[in-house]
Amino acid sequence: MSAVRQHLPGDEQSSHLSEYTPIEPLPEPGAVELHPGLDVPLLHDLIRPDRQLWTPRELRDLTGLVSSELTGALLDIVRVDDEKRWWARLGLTAGVELWLLSWAPGQGTEPHEHGGASGSFSVLFGALREDYRYPAGPVRTVHHDIGSDIGFGSGRAHQVRNVSSVNSASVHAYSPPLLPVRYYSDLADVPPIPPQRAQARQPEEIG
Repeated sequence: MSAVRQHLPGDEQSSHLSEYTPIEPLPEPGAVELHPGLDVPLLHDLIRPDRQLWTPRELRDLTGLVSSELTGALLDIVRVDDEKRWWARLGLTAGVELWLLSWAPGQGTEPHEHGGASGSFSVLFGALREDYRYPAGPVRTVHHDIGSDIGFGSGRAHQVRNVSSVNSASVHAYSPPLLPVRYYSDLADVPPIPPQRAQARQPEEIG
């Protein structure tokens, strides 16, 4: 895990910033940080260190290709913890962050949105349920099976859970990287105005 700083909930009753957020600075444009178990030429090419901003379709293609082309290496890295959710960062550039998450049966996230970042995820194995909502829209539910890829824009708030009886894992990407995640007590509490894209977190900017 990278260094983190704790955030206390703000004055709003229905939402709060992620309790823990990274405090390390972003790599310089053109630089890349990769997980030691996935430091391979293919990922260097896929993660495009010179790209400053990724679209939802580009993020979906990234997680889809990483999960399909680097399956063996991902299976060597992934761990499942029955007590708490497990995750590892696979890569970080000035334009994108890439993560591997595992989900034991019953594990999931709180309702949240990604601070104005676009995102994507691809199911490496198992299956996930996603309840999601765009501002002022209804809550919808979709089931993502193994091999499913989804890209989404900055307005999407969601809750992701493993409601099956078997373990699951997924590859996630977000652009811009290192934006504070905002959690909600319920998807119905998501405000009708889409979140504004914040600047990437820097150590001196986090209070």
